Formats: sequence, C-alpha cells, structure tokens
Amino acid sequence: MRGLFILLFVAFCLYLFINVEPHQIEDLLSKQPQNNEEERIMEEEQPVIQSSVQSNETIDDIASLIGKSEQVILDIYGEPNRKDLSAYDYEWWIYNNNLENYIQFGVENGVVVTAFRTGSESNEQQFNIGQSYESLNEEFSFADSVTVVYEEGSYRFEMKEEELSTRPLVVVGDIYVQLYFDDFEKKLSSVRYLNAETLVKQRPYELVYRGPLLDPKELSADEWAVVEEGTEKQIIDFTNIIRNRFNQEVVEWDKVTAEVAYLHSKDMRTANYFSHTSPTTGSLSDRLMAGNVPFQYAGENIAAKYVDGVAAVEGWLNSEGHRKTLLNERFTHLGVGVSEKYYTQNFIETR
Repeated sequence: MRGLFILLFVAFCLYLFINVEPHQIEDLLSKQPQNNEEERIMEEEQPVIQSSVQSNETIDDIASLIGKSEQVILDIYGEPNRKDLSAYDYEWWIYNNNLENYIQFGVENGVVVTAFRTGSESNEQQFNIGQSYESLNEEFSFADSVTVVYEEGSYRFEMKEEELSTRPLVVVGDIYVQLYFDDFEKKLSSVRYLNAETLVKQRPYELVYRGPLLDPKELSADEWAVVEEGTEKQIIDFTNIIRNRFNQEVVEWDKVTAEVAYLHSKDMRTANYFSHTSPTTGSLSDRLMAGNVPFQYAGENIAAKYVDGVAAVEGWLNSEGHRKTLLNERFTHLGVGVSEKYYTQNFIETR
C-alpha cells in the first residue's frame, strides 16, 4: 500500500509543469542602437494552484459579446473592414474606420472568443481608454497571479512586477481581461478580452499548470504568410492610433520599406539572432540603401516572441527608446515586416 502511494505521488509531480513566454524588444533611432534588449528566461519553481481573483459578475460593451455568434457582431457593427487570420485558431474581424474607436473581434467557428479595443472614444462602463491605473487598481485589486480552471486543467498565470504595472490580468465573471497601460502616463492604453481557452492557448505570462496544455493548430507556411500580412496591417493601425493620441501626424505605409523590414524579421528568425545588426546584411542604413529606400532619417523597432502585433506595439510604447521612435515627429512613412513572431518597424523621413 505504501509503495502504491509513493508511485501515485511521483506520477502527480510529473504531471505539473512550468511554461514561460519570453519577450524581447529592441529599438534603433537613426544609426545608434539602444542596447535595452529584454529577455525572460524559464524559471523552475514548485507549482502551486491558487484561486482566481473575481470581480463584478457582469461586464459591458464589447466584452459582453464574448461567446456570442458572429451574426450578433454583424447585426451591431456590420461587415468588418477586413478579416485577418491569427496564429491562435481564430480570425480577427477588424473595424478600423475610426482611429479613436478601434475594435478587433476574434471569431472562431462562428463564435466570438476574444476582442481588443483601443483609441480614445471608449464608452465602456468598466474599462475606459485613458482611465488611470490607480483608479482601476483600486476597483479590481490587481493580483500577481490568476488561475484559470478549464475542462480538465488548472492554469495559473503569474505576473512579474513590470507585467503587473503594464498589463495586469483580471477576471470578470467568466471573461479574462488584459489591461494594457501606458506606464509613462499611468493610463489605460488598450483592453483585450478573452475566453478561458484562448487565454490558455496564448500563454501571455509565466504559467504553472496541471492537466493538458492547450496549443493552437500548427500553421503551414502559406497560413503563416497570411497571418504575417494581417499582423503588419494591425501594427501600422495601432502605431497611428498612438501617434494620433499624442497629436503626432500619422505615418503612411511604404511598401519598399516594408519589404526591407520583412527581410530583417525573417533573417532574425531563420538565423536565430535578435539584433539591429545582421551578420549578413549589416545595419539599418545598409539594409535601407540596399533596398533602394530614399530617406533622410530612419529609425527601427524590433521585437520577438510577443503573442501578436498589438502586444508588441504596447511593449514598444512602454520602453523609452521605442516610444521616442513611435512618436518621433520627423517620421513620415513606416514599413512593417513580420516573420511569424519576429516584428520589425522601419520608420523613415523621406527626402
């Protein structure tokens, strides 16, 4: 009997794992790289299961549409401006006519599983863009861990201090809410709503879990190309939302610059490095000149391993060097290149 107990205990311990989603960001203004690359390394610790932090049992506006059919979205908002494939089994429906009230709905098998909102004309009762960190923390008491119980598994997301200040996770009823804050302004920049399954698939924080680990389906090269194209468009949309928020002129899409940016993202991914300087194609200036891009002034932001493009932009917004590049008044055009989860922004001032 004692031997059976020991065997069961060992099996239970083997059933527990830790997963860490790494993030990296780096920026380059003109020819001078800012060496502030951030890496998160996997850490081993004893798994502990903890109860979720619950808040109000109801939620308003677009979050109330999580779990509803796509027809409800069509009835309220009409046809989307475009549909972008994601890397997480859902399709993004993009409503981007108004930079002041930008919305994305994630639709999977005809059902809304996630939503993202940013801009400045948010009329939601609970989460208003521009609302202070202090007021939302007072209402929701941000916790450094949140546990999701889904089907046979239990998944505890753990937030480091920096994550708690820039993108805490709260629970409202059965909806999970990521609050992206502008850490310089201490104000809400954007909101992402998710159901439990989608949150576990994305794994945006360190994860301790028991049970099956949910993964999105593996994408083909052709499917990744579609995801990358949509992500590039979302990044330029969101970049212009941020520039508009701070009274800067929006930047125009530049196709040739975007091709240079894409080749750098692809080079970093395939050659397994993360830097503004490529072992084969050199510096940003080298790449722009080789791509026949006319410019007077240029800047570059790069990122890797973020769950998607809008998360990468929020990461850039909260780093001083990237923020200066995003908001630089001299830039007139932007090219974005995405290769799976490697992201490059090339800003230029044209001659």
